[in-house]
Amino acid sequence: MKKAFIKSYGCQMNVYDSGRMADVVAEQGYSETATAEDADLIILNTCHIREKAAEKVYSELGRLRALKRDRAEAGIDTTIVVAGCVAQAEGREIIRRAPVVDAVVGPGSYHRLPDLIEQAQARRKGVDAEFDQVEKFAALPRPDASRIRSRGVSAFVTVQEGCDKFCSFCVVPYTRGGELSRPVAAVLDEARAVLEAGVREITLIGQNVNAYHGEGPDGRTWSLGDLIRAVADLPGVARIRYTTSHPRDMSDDLVAAHAEIPSLMPYLHLPVQAGADRVLKAMNRRHTADEYRRLIESIRAARPDIALSSDFIVGFPGETDSEFEDTLRIAAEIGFASSFSFKYSPRPGTPAADIGDQVPETLKSERLQRLQAQLEHDRQAFNRATVGQVLEVLVEKEGRHPGQLNGKTPYLQQVQVTGAAAQPGELVTVRVTGTAPNSLFAEAVEPMRAGSPLVAAA
Repeated sequence: MKKAFIKSYGCQMNVYDSGRMADVVAEQGYSETATAEDADLIILNTCHIREKAAEKVYSELGRLRALKRDRAEAGIDTTIVVAGCVAQAEGREIIRRAPVVDAVVGPGSYHRLPDLIEQAQARRKGVDAEFDQVEKFAALPRPDASRIRSRGVSAFVTVQEGCDKFCSFCVVPYTRGGELSRPVAAVLDEARAVLEAGVREITLIGQNVNAYHGEGPDGRTWSLGDLIRAVADLPGVARIRYTTSHPRDMSDDLVAAHAEIPSLMPYLHLPVQAGADRVLKAMNRRHTADEYRRLIESIRAARPDIALSSDFIVGFPGETDSEFEDTLRIAAEIGFASSFSFKYSPRPGTPAADIGDQVPETLKSERLQRLQAQLEHDRQAFNRATVGQVLEVLVEKEGRHPGQLNGKTPYLQQVQVTGAAAQPGELVTVRVTGTAPNSLFAEAVEPMRAGSPLVAAA
């Protein structure tokens, strides 16, 4: 059987897309392999969000050029495909700069990979970067149970693609297109498929997932809250998550879902990006810092034990010292359990790339270091606060040492559990006993009583 190696860069959407591309090429006789050296087909599923993303791809292609040459000398053909957001942004320029590439396919058209591969193998290089999400999802095969099981007990299911917000720093509307929501029936069918394969935790994903507005089986437009309620009713689902959300689309019914649906985990990634209103306006974020604070208050009122995660950008053009202090302030006030933070980097084609008054690189680095120190302090404080608590852990695999199991808490923390006899996919009740820099330690305890809260005090 022919073998395919798929390397995924960037976000959860790319991880999902890589899995679905594996499903597509499997129908052409390709099985997955973990190494490029062993592959007849190599797909780089690229990300264009961060600075120098394209250059990293070209660097990887340089290494693959030598690999392809060596395999050719041994009489073995190798097909190389660049997929994802760099493919969408650069198109045929990729083939011009890197002739080793046989085909280029954007994230909206990877369902047509078999045709591109066939062209490439006939020595006709092809580029397909059309936005065609409706056709793509209709054409994708149902996920294969054996491949799902090989990926673990958690799975992503895309419910929405693209974004209409046009934040001034972001390339997503240009590389992923406008917002498109999949029909409810299609999402539920895919969710059933992964659950039937043994998945216990489903994460509903989209570039702007809480803007979901899919066609429901009853003829009306369903919100993300409606969709989550339907997923929660599917047999076999133990946990539901969703990401990534925009503050402007955090509706009342979605907030209420956190209070009403036990399987919806108390963890929410809700990027604020900055704490100064002028910067937020320049970013075209469409919310103020106080609006974000009030939103967090309403979410915590609905689900007091919720853990929050965020994204931050420091050094946006024109950001002053006092505006950066506003960002530090909002981070400290809210106390995020986890965060991602970056220095602003201009993305070609975005409005912010043409703004003057760029912040010096050294100052951006200093600010990022200060912010990350605050965010890490808050992350560790959150982790320490779980010591002594009783939590449910979804077992994912064996732990690092004999007798240990590795899993995740409802708050998405990695935890090493001792004293439990459980298989991947099972929920075990534990008491947290300690913390490490990037994980917790816990001991199994007696099962919780029916009706007891997800998190119980010691």
